[in-house]
Amino acid sequence: MASFLSRLIRRPSAKLFLLSSPRNARSFSHHAIPGFTSLICSNSRRELTGFPPKISQYQLWSRSFSSDDGHLVEAVVPFMGESITDGTLATFLKKTGDRVALDEPIAQIETDKVTIDVVSPEAGIVEKFVAKEGDTVTPGTKVAVISKSTSSDTHVAPSEEKSGLEVSPLAAKEAVNQKSKVETEIKEKPKFEMETKEKPKVPSSALPKSSASELQLKERETRVPMPRLRKRIAARLKDSQNTFAMLTTFNEVDMTNLMSVRSDYKDAFFEKHGTKLGLMSGFVKAAVSGLQNQPIVNAVIDGDDIIFRDYIDISIAVGTPKGLVVPVLRDVDKMNFAEIEKNISTLAKRATEGTISIDEMAGGTFTISNGGVYGSILSTPIINPPQSAILGMHSIVSRPTIVDGIVVLRPMMYIALTYDHRLIDGREAVYFLRRIKDVVEDPRRLLLNL
Repeated sequence: MASFLSRLIRRPSAKLFLLSSPRNARSFSHHAIPGFTSLICSNSRRELTGFPPKISQYQLWSRSFSSDDGHLVEAVVPFMGESITDGTLATFLKKTGDRVALDEPIAQIETDKVTIDVVSPEAGIVEKFVAKEGDTVTPGTKVAVISKSTSSDTHVAPSEEKSGLEVSPLAAKEAVNQKSKVETEIKEKPKFEMETKEKPKVPSSALPKSSASELQLKERETRVPMPRLRKRIAARLKDSQNTFAMLTTFNEVDMTNLMSVRSDYKDAFFEKHGTKLGLMSGFVKAAVSGLQNQPIVNAVIDGDDIIFRDYIDISIAVGTPKGLVVPVLRDVDKMNFAEIEKNISTLAKRATEGTISIDEMAGGTFTISNGGVYGSILSTPIINPPQSAILGMHSIVSRPTIVDGIVVLRPMMYIALTYDHRLIDGREAVYFLRRIKDVVEDPRRLLLNL
């Protein structure tokens, strides 16, 4: 007993009962337990058995779990955002018995907006999984139990452990008892099956009949649960369709000059700013100019009122393997071309990797969707609520057009503006789209503010 207490006293309480890494604060394992420090220094075993002190329910699931010997910790679902109350345990990234490092992802939680990782609070070995794939989980839900490891720890299979263990007589007797119980259950199992077989059978006429064609069709079908992100996208798009009086207007843009600027300065641009010069920054700048010229397109209806925004936050639609997300460029009217390209590149990469945060997708006053990267020639995009308009870009295709009375081939793009006709009249919508066309076809207008 004395040696046990002395070992406890020599160990810092922070290492015994808290996670060793403050970086993992998101896993809700950083909350200290009031009154516990005094228990560590107690000289009485009775006082030690009084652990834990009375704590709140929040602290109970927020702190990390430790066994009596301090070798086990639990990985829990982290905080997922103020607007997200639960998620679905999509997949496990590790298996039972796998070794994990500190803060290494072991599972993924799929929410309405993003995919969130559940990380290991300690370096060690995955002892077991508490939750199952497909379960609905909330912040603080236990997902896995991790056995802490030290530099001398080695993970061996159960068959290898037997040769190096000394079994006490009491443990051996208990094992024999357990074995006899299992054998008894196995012997009794056939009797149970006999009893179940003696139950009255359901008449075959009562069973539903299905045709051969239906059976063949079902064999070729697969039913899978709809991902939460897809459910959220479906609900928002349908709400948008039911709420807005959507109308789409079109125009076409000659991309010759913008593509020429990109071709002439892409190397110098990359050398100075460390990012590639794309066409998207030109359209973002054109959209900013259009929103400044037609503020009603940047506004939104709220009940019986109209909210005019004195800022411009543009959402960029990004297609990911799990669905469409719309990261937001904040105060884009204050950005230059290089800042726009850097932010788009960073947000698009994080969205594709599934590491983008909720805050980076919240808000937005206007959306740009580029279906041209997938080969779309023409489309009617759907408004992203609570916005009032969305710009659709499409593929660049060489088409014959008339320039100074001569038919020439030019790289042309169709652009579309879907807008809420309750708020925006056709006149403002056409003027807005015309402004984008003018700026893209002659980028010098931005320099001269024309």
